[in-house]
Amino acid sequence: MFYQLFRPLLFSLEPERAHAVTFSLLRTAHRLGLLSLIRAAQTDDPVTLMGLTFRNRLGIAAGLDKNGTCIDALGALGVGFVEVGTVTPKSQSGNPPPRIFRIPQALALINRMGFPNDGMMAVCARLAKRHYSGVCGVNIGKNASTALEQAVDDYVACLHAVAPYADYVAVNVSSPNTVGLRSLQAVDHLRPILSALLHEREQLKSRLNRYLPIVVKIAPDLQHEELQQLASLLLELKVDGVIATNTTLQRPDNWPLGALAEEKGGLSGAPVHTLSLTTVRSLRAMLGSSFPIIGVGGVASVAQARAMRDAGADLVQVYTGLIYRGSSLINDVLSAFSQR
Repeated sequence: MFYQLFRPLLFSLEPERAHAVTFSLLRTAHRLGLLSLIRAAQTDDPVTLMGLTFRNRLGIAAGLDKNGTCIDALGALGVGFVEVGTVTPKSQSGNPPPRIFRIPQALALINRMGFPNDGMMAVCARLAKRHYSGVCGVNIGKNASTALEQAVDDYVACLHAVAPYADYVAVNVSSPNTVGLRSLQAVDHLRPILSALLHEREQLKSRLNRYLPIVVKIAPDLQHEELQQLASLLLELKVDGVIATNTTLQRPDNWPLGALAEEKGGLSGAPVHTLSLTTVRSLRAMLGSSFPIIGVGGVASVAQARAMRDAGADLVQVYTGLIYRGSSLINDVLSAFSQR
């Protein structure tokens, strides 16, 4: 209810400015203990996946808190996990603005951010200071200035840096906003990256004294054969899980996107929901019943969250839905999940 009162004011601001204001308000509300006023009474419904215990099945997707500046406040909204990032080895400003476009009539966003972040060391310093006791994942990527041929070095550097602070690491090879990045989803490119990351994790085992799950985040635009090859690789290398999906480059005709459909970037929100569901459903068939799948894409209602679970997702993440509905989305979904 509170968010719906503030939303017209926030939507009058440029999207990145509105995001900064929202995070500032969240952090202040958390420090004052006010978030309990907007958080519905919840009964924990824990689930264990990848060796981690999640207090519930709902999480915050990467991209919302790119720099780990709002982990505690987001966690206080009641979610079972928060995913920070995407983080790159060196800080970078990302693509030039404007680079986020709201499409309220479609409950959608188009973004071409390009991984703006403060770099892995700055983010690690914030991760080390978090108080949130839930699961915290870190999403990693490559710098825009790093050649695709050297991408593996960036991913390994990020893993090495964030490993002491991350409960799991998500390998982002599916953002459409870094030139060439999506080509890394092809198995010939992905195999050496994942193999190097798995080797680095083995090297870190004694230092960490715990298991660090590694998951891969993929696009909703893969063809069936590409998805089958990727699924086979995940099983072969014994990767711990998959996140499906990132934003889409498609512009579905049946959605009122208007003139903004011509903007470059990834489309998120309601129009990507069907694509994400199809990908999750296909992956479940390809990977079997026990392989962990995190479903994300267009979840802005209880029905859409349930559809994601019914398609085969063990966990569900939200992002764009929060922009339009606020914390009531979290309360509604958690209430529905606890009743199943």
